[in-house]
Amino acid sequence: MSIRTAIVRGMAVSIGSFLLFGVVTGLLPNPLYTRMVPRTLFDYTFLILTSLSIGIYVGQQSMTNRPGDDRLAIGSTVVGFLAFSCPICNVFLLALFSSSMLMTYLDPYRPLLGVVSVLLFTGLLYYRYQRSCESCGCAAESGTT
Repeated sequence: MSIRTAIVRGMAVSIGSFLLFGVVTGLLPNPLYTRMVPRTLFDYTFLILTSLSIGIYVGQQSMTNRPGDDRLAIGSTVVGFLAFSCPICNVFLLALFSSSMLMTYLDPYRPLLGVVSVLLFTGLLYYRYQRSCESCGCAAESGTT
C-alpha cells in the first residue's frame, strides 16, 4: 500500500472517529443527544488526541500489515472514550453502577484516564514505529542501535 493511501485512510478514520465520538458523547452539539455533564477543555483535548491516535494507528497499520497490537489500541480507545464521555449518560456504566457512584468515583478521574489513554497510544505507536524501522533497516542507517 502506498504512503498516500495510508495517510488518507488514517485521516478518514481520525475525522470519522472525531465526529462519531463527538456526537455520541455530546461534545459536538446535536439534536440526538443532550450531555448532562458540562463540557470541559479536557473533554475536547482528549477527544482530539484519541481521534488523532486512532487515525495514526490505522495509517501505521495500513503500512505494516502486522497484527497483534489491536487489543492495546482498542483498550486505549475505550479508556479515552471514558475520559471524555459523560459519566452519567453512559448507559453501560449506568447499568453497572449508580449515577452517584459514577459522579463520585469516575468523574474526578476522567482527566487521569485521558492521560493514561494518550500515554498508552503514544507508547504503542512508538513501539510499532521502532519495530517497523528494525525490520526495514532504518535504525542501522541512522546510526542508532
